[in-house]
Amino acid sequence: MADGAQTTTAVTGFPCGFFGGGGSGGDATGAGTGTEGAGGAQGIAGMLFPLAIFVLIFYFFIIRPQRKRQKQHDTLIGGISRGDQIVTIGGFFGTVREVRDDTFMIELAEGVKVRILKSAVQTKRVNNPAPALDLEKKAE
Repeated sequence: MADGAQTTTAVTGFPCGFFGGGGSGGDATGAGTGTEGAGGAQGIAGMLFPLAIFVLIFYFFIIRPQRKRQKQHDTLIGGISRGDQIVTIGGFFGTVREVRDDTFMIELAEGVKVRILKSAVQTKRVNNPAPALDLEKKAE
């Protein structure tokens, strides 16, 4: 090899087809038996399937219920009008005195009025409590 000719040596035994070997019996050019391409496609599908399952679980357990709660809250806010009794997220009970674009003017006590954001309303109180059961009649 004194005349300047170069030689190449194939490196084999590396996983995943590195350096043309890949343990598939291929030559130095990586031609092999043709199974490397199919193995690569299965590897990608094998990685994407658990990811897709994770996305579906995330959607059904987190995103979908949150959208449902937000829709219910928007319906609740849209149904509040003057004179309704509400409870704020801070726990204050009040009566709606005025409805504005994005706020309510509520009266907490006689003469005490407060302006709150519509998003700060937690629930609307029902004015008609359920009738109490007469336990004496039940005992008979």
